[in-house]
Amino acid sequence: MDLRGWNLTILVAIGVLWLAGGVQREKPLLADEPDRLSLRALESNVALHPGDAALRRALAQSYLDARAPGLALRTIEVASRELRADPELEHVYARALLEQGRSADALAAERQVLEACDRGLSAAQGAASICASASRRAAILQELVALGVEDAPAHPEASAVAYHNATREVRLALQ
Repeated sequence: MDLRGWNLTILVAIGVLWLAGGVQREKPLLADEPDRLSLRALESNVALHPGDAALRRALAQSYLDARAPGLALRTIEVASRELRADPELEHVYARALLEQGRSADALAAERQVLEACDRGLSAAQGAASICASASRRAAILQELVALGVEDAPAHPEASAVAYHNATREVRLALQ
């Protein structure tokens, strides 16, 4: 085989490899279409009603459910100060911070929720469930920070220890 034959063989091999490789696409943010549609609707509603804390909270929660905590953080961080004062929105913000690997910041956000609980939330805001959830999460976050774990998802063993320390119960036996 002469030089032209080798060149032609190499070009054909490169072409076959190129065609076999195909085009790769990015994975969609959400796997199934109904979730994507509901997310689009929430995004549109938040754009139309930027002052609605419940819509913003639902959008941030949807981003968290879709494993996109960065989008959830941004959704909350661009909100006005009045909206950021909403304890339920701040509670979602603390979860987003935790999933982003910012335990100390999440603890600070959760403490703001607990301060709002101490001031007295209205029953319409679901005070009991928010306060109970914030209290439990703050205890876990406190343990994470005490153990020096900033990024809980990156350190599952230490996170499990922090969870165990924060949730263990003490039982008294009276005789």
